[in-house]
Amino acid sequence: MADLPTETKSKRLIALDVFRGATIALMIMVNNPGSWSHIYAPLGHAMWFGCTPTDLVFPFFLFIVGVAMWISFNKFDHKLSSEAGKKILRRTILIFLIGLGLNILRPVDSFAEIFTKLRIVGVLQRIALCYGIGSVLVLTLDKKRVAWVAGGMLAFYWLLLTATGGFAIEGTLARRFDLWILGANHVYHGYRDSMGAQIAFDPEGILSTIPAIVTVILGYFTGSMITAEPDRKALVKKMVSKGFVFTVGGLLWGLFFPIGKPIWTSSYVLYTGGLAMIVLGIAILFIDVLGYKNWTKPFVVFGANPLFIFVFSGLIAKMLVYVFRWQDAAGNVATLKTWLYDQVFVPLAGGSPINGSLLFALTLIVIYWLICDVLYRKKIFIKI
Repeated sequence: MADLPTETKSKRLIALDVFRGATIALMIMVNNPGSWSHIYAPLGHAMWFGCTPTDLVFPFFLFIVGVAMWISFNKFDHKLSSEAGKKILRRTILIFLIGLGLNILRPVDSFAEIFTKLRIVGVLQRIALCYGIGSVLVLTLDKKRVAWVAGGMLAFYWLLLTATGGFAIEGTLARRFDLWILGANHVYHGYRDSMGAQIAFDPEGILSTIPAIVTVILGYFTGSMITAEPDRKALVKKMVSKGFVFTVGGLLWGLFFPIGKPIWTSSYVLYTGGLAMIVLGIAILFIDVLGYKNWTKPFVVFGANPLFIFVFSGLIAKMLVYVFRWQDAAGNVATLKTWLYDQVFVPLAGGSPINGSLLFALTLIVIYWLICDVLYRKKIFIKI
């Protein structure tokens, strides 16, 4: 997982801590605008195909999970043992259940509706499945076979979707498979079809988890590269050059299988995985090679308890909307979040709705960082 230790018997790689911290901070920020109706374009997801900076956050996080897996599995000699299996299974189940628990926290009309309309998958559930399945693959197969399996998974996913309805939201197998397995009441309903009508589709669905596992595997191989190359300058060259090849490969594949996060296309895996490799390589250059470390502490602090602060931020977001709510004078439902946004942050932003929305998100980032800083100073690292 992304909160696994990032140090080995060799020198600690601060760049990885910074990359992890920056990724989790950005993930929290884009998930918590003051108003979803007022966000800057780079802080929103592409509607279907395409890739905004926000669409890089989740694959970067899974990539970091893979890097941390390599470091963590050194103690198991990268082989599946009884101890390793128990650890992987426990963490997979626990992360999945935490994600499921967050989905339960929502307003319902009856107790039964808690379960009859419960979204089963989500961000944490995908992290759990990718970590669990990816771990079994890398610990039971040698690196060459893992590479072939990963490539086969991407090719299989592409051919499967191509042969069974294509890539549009209405007909893609990624959606139809989830509806068949989970049912319409248990998936996300925030997308719209080509006619603008709301449609049941889950961007963290079951079938699209297949290529997402490869994102973790790319991170795992990068972790191997990092520990195998003691010369940091040579390491940076390898990471940037290989990352460039993956990125270009993703762009070229995108001509046939468009880059898109909602169904986690194979081209999206290569494109985002390549960019993650490049960004981490550049971070290693500036931080671990050139020694520019004075600015890194805020990100290291955020990265020390990534899953904890992500879950905590999700709980706070739900409380602001679902717990603290009331009827206003006009009989409409008001929430603490909308009140803070309208009455505090928009005025502070000079009356600008979009800047008020951004200010709301940045304020939460500061609050969460202060919490992380207290934990960091007390050397409290909450791991799952």
